[in-house]
Amino acid sequence: MAIITRRARLGAGIALATAAALLLTSCSGATTDGGDASQAATATSVKDFGSFADLEAAAKKEAQLNVIALPHDWANYGAILDAFKKKYPEITINEQSPDVSSAEEIQAAKTNKGLDTAPDVFDLGLAVALANTDVFAPYKVQTWDDIPAELKESTGLFVGDYGGYMSIGYDSSKFPEPKSLDDLKSSKFKGSVAINGDPTQAGAAFAAIGLATVQSDGTLDDFQPGIDYFAELQKTGNFLKVDPTPATVASGETPVVFDWDYLNAAYSKDVKNWKVTVLPGVGYAGYYNQAINKDAAHPAAARLWQEFLYSDEGQNLYLGGGARPARMEAMTAAGTINAEVAATLPKVPEKTVVPTEKQSTDAGKLLGEKWAAAIQ
Repeated sequence: MAIITRRARLGAGIALATAAALLLTSCSGATTDGGDASQAATATSVKDFGSFADLEAAAKKEAQLNVIALPHDWANYGAILDAFKKKYPEITINEQSPDVSSAEEIQAAKTNKGLDTAPDVFDLGLAVALANTDVFAPYKVQTWDDIPAELKESTGLFVGDYGGYMSIGYDSSKFPEPKSLDDLKSSKFKGSVAINGDPTQAGAAFAAIGLATVQSDGTLDDFQPGIDYFAELQKTGNFLKVDPTPATVASGETPVVFDWDYLNAAYSKDVKNWKVTVLPGVGYAGYYNQAINKDAAHPAAARLWQEFLYSDEGQNLYLGGGARPARMEAMTAAGTINAEVAATLPKVPEKTVVPTEKQSTDAGKLLGEKWAAAIQ
């Protein structure tokens, strides 16, 4: 599997609900019986510190937090980082390599093991999380019970945090809303339809082929219908071989984009008439996962960061970036969700699918063999 950039890394579409439930494994974790910062590395919950105030004190004593792979335009991470800094000015956040892949996050932890530069926390696709549980420390945040069981490893080694659906973003001043894949075959979309990267390497592009597959009455056991769909767009001249970025969307170079709904939603900041639609019928979804480095140089700060991300404030900040927070259902029931923002999210499709690890591996092999020829 190729290592790719954070923005479109492979594995982004693998984690959600039932798929996660089938893949999760259990591991045991140690606990501590004190609240000192030196014991934070084995703390599995706030109780091991004594209280939340004790956790905050331990994290402030460490005074540092190393994060990695958190670009500011991804799921509202810019605002999330700013909010944490404002809440805890005593803790300096060291932002490392915002555009690296999940695999590279793990590699950074291994390369810098024992150094104070190693990442304290991770933000990962499920495939990488499942393959690297030996790198993580189990931890259950205070809002653990609000997180659906299918989105979390049973001991807290890694936990789903935010996600979304493969969507189509478009400049509504130039195009009508696409209500089916067939709509994009129209001459109205000549040279206009882009996907986020190369599907043999990029997770968002991979998911676009997956969506095209299931929307073409295929199944995730065989991505050929999705490949055929984009091959047809290429033949008609509608497929655009340009990787979308905020700059290409703002300039109009990529006016129609297949991408995660929360990333597509972010483009509306630059394009007034930019709209996002999730096609009716079968949808394709994915979640990202949080984990703590078991060798974190700042273990208390790492755990405080997790507490913040899964707090009402943190979850609403993800929502503000167009992502669907893991605690959304529980927060909606409790009345703590930002209902006004939640109402702006694209309608959820009636049926949602995600590929298993085997389906993803098989699809990756097929794409490697046939994608380049299909869109040449």
